[in-house]
Amino acid sequence: MRTRQETKRSGSPIPIIVGIVAVLAIVALLAFVVAPRIGGLFGGGETVEAGQEVELTIPEGATGDDIASILAQNQIIDNPKEYYAAVNELDAAMAIKPGDYLLYTGQDAKEVVQQLVDGPNITGVTLTIQEGLTVAQTAARVEETLGISADEFLAQAKASNYAADYPFLEGAYDDSLEGYLYPKTYNPGKEPTADSLIRQMLDQFETETASLDFDAAPNGLSAQEVVTLASLVERETAVADERPLVASVIYNRLDEGMRLQIDAAIVYARGGGSDRVTYDDLEIDSPYNVYKHDGLTPGPICSPSVSSIEAALEPAQTDYLYYVASPEGDGSHNFSSDYEQFEKDREAYLESQQ
Repeated sequence: MRTRQETKRSGSPIPIIVGIVAVLAIVALLAFVVAPRIGGLFGGGETVEAGQEVELTIPEGATGDDIASILAQNQIIDNPKEYYAAVNELDAAMAIKPGDYLLYTGQDAKEVVQQLVDGPNITGVTLTIQEGLTVAQTAARVEETLGISADEFLAQAKASNYAADYPFLEGAYDDSLEGYLYPKTYNPGKEPTADSLIRQMLDQFETETASLDFDAAPNGLSAQEVVTLASLVERETAVADERPLVASVIYNRLDEGMRLQIDAAIVYARGGGSDRVTYDDLEIDSPYNVYKHDGLTPGPICSPSVSSIEAALEPAQTDYLYYVASPEGDGSHNFSSDYEQFEKDREAYLESQQ
């Protein structure tokens, strides 16, 4: 008969050895499988040799976290903390420029941040969308600059294609992106598509208007109505200081129940062109004909600048109901609150054109 102690001593060591081997196997698995995945979250996966060229794009409106992630995933820097330390040292948080860059793997973080402050170092084609362009004019500019057909761009430029990602487009009139393709100079990247360009422009609209309080719009206008009104302001004057005044005229006429009678809306209704508005144009059957219909146009007539949107949100406090181009020919206008003065201003302008 064996004692309890003898029995314990005589137990087989095989289960213990198998257990140790299993634990070691698990540790090895973690080392070879889990660790690289964790590292991939910060460094983009496999380590590459330092000094390799990398072309990358810092998009418009990218946050500090976005930029740090882009740099880490491309292994330009080893750790996002290095990027933030360099940004703080150079006081560069507000100075980094979007665009296309040629950088190097394992590059010194301070050198990287300095390059981002200096600006893009890859020269390429840029796309300039001027203030006041329509979607159709934007499509033509895209075709002219980048070779993407205007028809392809217009087919893609539907609000319903983007409303899920950009809620401000929900319910846009006629499923149109009119008013939301923000005017700016863009770096399209190496292989732009109609979709990528549209998203760049919508992202920029979101960035430019992020600080604006559309809920505080005068007369209880919706955000889309504010953009519509801003588009009218944009097309009526190129003088920044006049935009709040033009906005005040629009609001005052709406309050008085007067039709807006804005020629820029007639031009949009007839499909564009640089010819003067004629009496025949005023008879166009269109909801954009604000000589025949009350209120605002049903949607924007162009892409307004942020200054026009700001004017629509904060119009000047005036009693003006009219304006007419100044005879000085400098793009400014003469404003008035009564029709008699308007007629005098109009005659002065017409005389200056003879």
